[in-house]
Amino acid sequence: MKIISIDRDHYPDISNIYKQGIDTGIATFEISVPSWEVWNESKLPHSRLIAVQDDTVLGWAALSKVSSRCVYEGVAEVSVYVSENHRGKGVGKALMQYLIEDSEANGIWTLQSGMFPENEATIALHEIFGFRMIGYRERIGKLRGIWRDSVMMERRSKVVGID
Repeated sequence: MKIISIDRDHYPDISNIYKQGIDTGIATFEISVPSWEVWNESKLPHSRLIAVQDDTVLGWAALSKVSSRCVYEGVAEVSVYVSENHRGKGVGKALMQYLIEDSEANGIWTLQSGMFPENEATIALHEIFGFRMIGYRERIGKLRGIWRDSVMMERRSKVVGID
């Protein structure tokens, strides 16, 4: 398995994996996959990664801004999605490791992530990499007409923003 940077040509595979996550009902509040243009605009220009093996995209990871205010320029939201055929095989761990390293190389001092409490695999993945639970948001939004809760997790860099 290799971890490489995402380019536009990867988007059909990325969107397919994203759709698989949407279809689980526990990965995101999104109900449809955005176009490349919308997805591209919503992600930071750095720290966009895919896991590839034998020309097959196994998963992807990317960061989004949490705010347009300059005080939050070193804070980003994590997205990690793994193909349903490759879950539980270390793909998410590899993507998260590279994502953390790349985020720190680009000046990110805090990574945050919101997830459904039912998504135990995602919570466990974040805990492995030092994310801690910072909050629980009850009935924060509706997904397909049903109120859903969200867990907030955060990881503070030990190398960026420590002065």
